[in-house]
Amino acid sequence: MSKNERLLEVKDLHVSYGAINAIKGIDLYVNRGEVVTILGANGAGKTTTLRTISGLLKSVSGEIIFDGKAITQLPAHEIVSLGMSHSPEGRRVFGTLSVEENLMMGAYTLKKYDAKTLEWIYEILPRLKERQKQLAGTLSGGEQQMLAIGRAIMSKPKLLILDEPSLGLAPVLVKVIFKAIKQIASSGVTVLLVEQNAKAALKLADRGYVLELGKITHTGSSEELLNSEVIQEAYLGKKK
Repeated sequence: MSKNERLLEVKDLHVSYGAINAIKGIDLYVNRGEVVTILGANGAGKTTTLRTISGLLKSVSGEIIFDGKAITQLPAHEIVSLGMSHSPEGRRVFGTLSVEENLMMGAYTLKKYDAKTLEWIYEILPRLKERQKQLAGTLSGGEQQMLAIGRAIMSKPKLLILDEPSLGLAPVLVKVIFKAIKQIASSGVTVLLVEQNAKAALKLADRGYVLELGKITHTGSSEELLNSEVIQEAYLGKKK
């Protein structure tokens, strides 16, 4: 698998909420096998970008190409069928279904769920195996986040989109989540990650983009962004 082959390309994307221009002509790409992170403050447009890529929001203009196919006008369920999976901010698990039933919901686009994928999810997120018969609504926040990621993997995606996977979690659970994301990426799944924990995201990612008020202001390798004084001051808590 070549890391120079583009799996996702976003060109001159504009997204509005009524009169508010949320995304103002951004360009980004994700190569096959990469982990790419989008950083930015609250309100920068990170979630809007992800929701537009996965078809949950429609753009005003611009182009989104996934795996060689223009998907800008496609509905979200068709985009999932092409091999893109989105684990949203806020987890959105089905509280009245068990852990295993939630995971099965993730495989709804497949003719038959893959038992090997399920076993692998239990391997990288063993807490889910322990809780497989438990109702998702009774899980802790960290366990629900693990479940949301596991559910997104059940469709065997080419691209996994993760929106704030560590938000509100204790540091020990953040480590578990990031270890799982690393294992998912190592298996060959391409990952696009929005994450408020900038340092953890950049340590995991190959490249990053910084979004400010709907525009990309910085881009580079993770190492370049980690060493950038501007990024250190704005997102890594370091003062000049």
